[in-house]
This record gives sequence, C-alpha cells and structure tokens, in this order.
Amino acid sequence: MYLDQLKSPLQLKDLTIQELVDLSRQIRERIIQVVSRNGGHLASNLGIVELTLSLHRAFDSPNDRIIFDVGHQSYVHKLITGRVNEFWTLRKFGGLSGFPKTTESPHDPFDTGHASTSISSALGMALARDYLSENRHVIAVIGDGAMTGGMAFEAINHAGHLKSNLIVVLNDNEMSISPNVGALSRYLNKIRIEPFFKNPKEYLAHVVKRIPGFGTRLYGVLSRIEGSLKYLLTPGILFEDLGFKYLGPIDGYDFDLLEKVFSYAKKAQRPVLVHVLTEKGRGYRPAIEQTPKFHGVGPFEISTGEIRKENLSPSYTSTFGDTITQIASEDPNIIAITAAMKEGTGLTKFAQKFPDRFFDVGIAEPHAVTLAAGMAVGGLRPVVAIYSTFLQRSFDQIIHDVTLMKVPIVFGLDRAGLVGEDGPTHHGIFDIAYLRMIPNLVSMAPGDEAELARMLRFALKHDGPVALRYPRGNSIGTKNIDSVTPIEMGKAELRNPGTDLAIWALGNTLHPALGAAEILEKNGISAMVINPRFIKPIDEKLLEKLLLKKMPIVTIEEGILKGGFGSAIIESASDMGFSQPILRIGLPDEFPPQGTQAELRKIYGLDVEGIAENITKWFQIPRVFKAVS
Repeated sequence: MYLDQLKSPLQLKDLTIQELVDLSRQIRERIIQVVSRNGGHLASNLGIVELTLSLHRAFDSPNDRIIFDVGHQSYVHKLITGRVNEFWTLRKFGGLSGFPKTTESPHDPFDTGHASTSISSALGMALARDYLSENRHVIAVIGDGAMTGGMAFEAINHAGHLKSNLIVVLNDNEMSISPNVGALSRYLNKIRIEPFFKNPKEYLAHVVKRIPGFGTRLYGVLSRIEGSLKYLLTPGILFEDLGFKYLGPIDGYDFDLLEKVFSYAKKAQRPVLVHVLTEKGRGYRPAIEQTPKFHGVGPFEISTGEIRKENLSPSYTSTFGDTITQIASEDPNIIAITAAMKEGTGLTKFAQKFPDRFFDVGIAEPHAVTLAAGMAVGGLRPVVAIYSTFLQRSFDQIIHDVTLMKVPIVFGLDRAGLVGEDGPTHHGIFDIAYLRMIPNLVSMAPGDEAELARMLRFALKHDGPVALRYPRGNSIGTKNIDSVTPIEMGKAELRNPGTDLAIWALGNTLHPALGAAEILEKNGISAMVINPRFIKPIDEKLLEKLLLKKMPIVTIEEGILKGGFGSAIIESASDMGFSQPILRIGLPDEFPPQGTQAELRKIYGLDVEGIAENITKWFQIPRVFKAVS
C-alpha cells in the first residue's frame, strides 16, 4: 500500500508484514521530507513508526483511545488517521498541530504537549468507560524520559490500586531530549540487557528441568514456594509490585511479536505495562548520531543533516549558557540545574566544564525547584534553567519552598513569550502573571542579549530569588554593551526621549517599540521609550513622575495581558491615586495558535508596524486626564 492511499487505520489490519515494512519506510521518508522543510520533532517520530502501526492494527481507534504522552511523537499517528494530505502543513499557521489535538481529529482523544500526563488522563478515561459500561480499550503511550515525572508514578500507583483495565506502553528509547538520567533509567537499562525475560516461569522450567537426574523434581519444589525466585527472574518487578502485569522488553520493530503482546494485553482485564524497546532517529543516520539535536529541529538539509541558518546573531539561550559558565569560573558555589533540557537551555558547555556542578534531574520540574532550594539553604548558589511553559509545573514549589524563605535562587526562564510552531502548549505567555503575584520574588526581562548577560550577574548578587525571562530564538546582535545605564534594583532605563507619550516596552518588545517610535515621530507623535527591566518591583518613582505630567502611558509585553505587566502599571497608578487611561499592548485572553514568531507577533500587533498603528489610533482618541483626590 502507498502512504497516500491510507485514509483510515482500519486499512492497516489487512496488510502483510512485508507491506507494513514498505509502509514504514514510506512514512519515515515523508516525515523526514516534511520536518526538513517545516522543522519539528524528528528523532522521536522516526523511532516509533512500527510501534504506532502495530497499535492501530491491534486496537480500533477512535473507539479505543490512544493517548500519546507529550505528543511530540504523534506524527506517524497523524499520517495513518486520515491526515496524510494535510501533513505538509505540519506546524504551519493554520495547519496541523505538532501535537495531538482534539479539535483536529476524533483519533486524538486528549490534547497533550507537556510530559507525564498520559497515564493520569488514560486512567480517567478508563474509569469513565467502566462507570458508563462502555466497551473500549484505553492505551497510554509514554516515553521512558516522561516516566521520571512524578505525575506518571502518581498515576501508576493509583491505577495499580484500582486494578482497572488499562494498558500502558512504555516506549523505551533511552532518551527524553537529553540522555535520560537517574535510578529509573539504570533500572530500565538492566532490563534491556536481559531480553529473555518474557515469561519467568517458562524460563525457570527451561533452565531447571535441564539439570540431570533431579531437575524436574527441583522445579516442582521451587514452583510451589510462594514468590520463589520472583525477584531474580522478573525484570519488571517494580511495575508488578505496583499492580501492573509487566510484558517485556519487546522489540519495537518486530511486527509479529508486537501483535502477540498487544493481543494478550487486550485480554488481561487488569493494568498492563508493555515495555517496548525503540531507537530514536531510526532510519536517518544524522538523527541517530545527533539525537538531542534532532529531537526538536528547525529546517535542515536532508543529505547532510545540516541546520539551515538565517540569523547569525547569538541566541538568547547561548548567551545565557556562555554567561553562566563564565560567572561559574569566578564563583565555585554556582551550580546549574535543569529538567532534561541541557541542550535546550544552553547548559551543555557548563556541564562539560563543571560536571560536578551540573544537575539534570530528568523531567521533574517540581523536584528541580525544591532541590535547588535545598542546595541554596546549604550554602550554594543554584541557577535553575527551565522553559517558561514548563516552570508552570512547579508553581507550588516556587511559593512554598523558595519565596516563603526568600531562598537565593535564579530562575532562567527560556522560551518566554511566543515560541512559534510548537503552539499553545509551549508558548511561555503566563510567567509574568503567575510570578508577579508571589511575594519576595524579583522578576526581570532583558531588552537584548547583552542586557541578559548583565542581568544574570545582577541576579546572582541579589540575596533572594530572581526570575529572569527571555525569549526563544536569535537576539538582535547588540555590539556596544558598555554604554548603558547600570542595573539598579527596580530602576527602569530611558531609551528614547519623548514629550507626547511614554511607552513602557518590556523585554524583547523594547526594540520593536524603538522602531515604532521612529514611525510615530514621522507622524508627529513624540514617543518616550522606557526599558522597564523589572517586572517586579516596577519603577514607581518614574511612573509617578510621568503620571503627574499627565503623560499618556502605553505598556507592551509579550505575555498574557490578564494580570500581566500592564496590569501592574495600572495597579500602581491606581494605588497612587491616578485614573488616567493606559493602553496595554500584549496577548489577549486566549491561547495563541501555532505559527512562526513573526507571524504571531504581526497578528497580535507586537511587531513594529502593529505597535505604531495601535498607539496612533489610541493617541488620537479624545480623553481627559485627571488625578483622583
């Protein structure tokens, strides 16, 4: 069968093994072609082709529910569930999502994008099925990296207790984004090298009965001893003791074996964990040899695997990584922590230079934060580098374990703002609002990469927690980093004089605001541009000075407006007794879609032209400014 003829997963059930092999090759070729043009998650999808085909042959989607943890490995699933003709639009604005999407297909039963959620949601669906007396299987497909997340173990613990009919497929490729770490990874490694453990009792019979003279009698004795040799012969004893029937490890590329195992799992009528061994990047050598690079990758040349680069200026991520490495050379107490994102957060160089001062905790953001708190209380200076959207997962730990005690930790919030093609689950648009409310926490946002480096040094000297947010992608290429105003706690920086209105442009909106000011000047509007630097505390002295002059104020932020930076300005103005109108430019009360950062900024009026247009329209509205007595 040709891939383009595949309209439904039901068609897979009639294919021969050879036809499945041919289809697997076509799917890999199509994924490589599309991701090389659009960017996306390559290595994980190349590794899961046969497993996904086998799942759809064994089960009947969408009646049977297949939930992919994180969901970045769902490209194969999308191709074989009626979306092959749309696959060229993957991750494009208005196109297919790079993750499962309930609004996209009935074959996507649950939106995913963050790790370790699949078993919880699958168990919930299984319980709903049982309560409503429905007839369907529920399958959670989770990577071994996501199994390090505490939520996965919480769900396994509950599922084992309830003994509900649930199938968990552990897709074990030894990788999350960075190589997996921790005791669970070592445990799975042990299982991988002992592939004879399919049926411990049969193996016991095979070995013992071959002993000359009394082998059969010895087997009879051993088999009657409760739990005899159980811990010696069962590799998945951890899962067995948690209430799951363990099946594996299984070759993820053996169609016959996968079919038999899934057939057995369907009949088990209890929680089952199927341990499947796969290889990230399978079928494309650059993705195998450079797996972290090809986990999430931009457009690349298929023949060489080389990434296509358009902007030669340094990325904010690399600036952060280089700076923290340099500062750590000066201060031996600085350590770095990340959650399975060494490459993504720019800490590769730090880890190489200071291996004993670098800690990758796996996909376990709450643990990362409290671990850092313990280290800081113990006398170290931790820097915790986590994407903005993933730091949300440790909200309680930030409050209870860090800010309550005013523990000196620096949070590096990478990918703050609109991240682009990964879409709603990955946009880092809530951190301004969810961190601004927390006492004792200083929040900062640099206007460019040079200021990021200086802010990091400033944050590490502060005796308390600091959150430092910066965007995804390349910086503007700032050259002169010396002729700038020194950073002082809570002090903003004037970047452009003006007399008609004052623009407070936070973080990476600063330079678009400066460009907009040039347009406004040509239209007869003199705009002051302020680099706030601090989200909290804000520069209230400067704000009051402008309010007393009755100068119209505009705030710009690449974050959700509800509770954001503009809201902070309005709150401060109100507390000081002022009620004049303030224009807030930012993201509305919705989840922004996928698309390039440039496309999304244009849509939401966060580019130079959009800022200038919004301000011009607002400034021309007649208004009366007054102070509240």
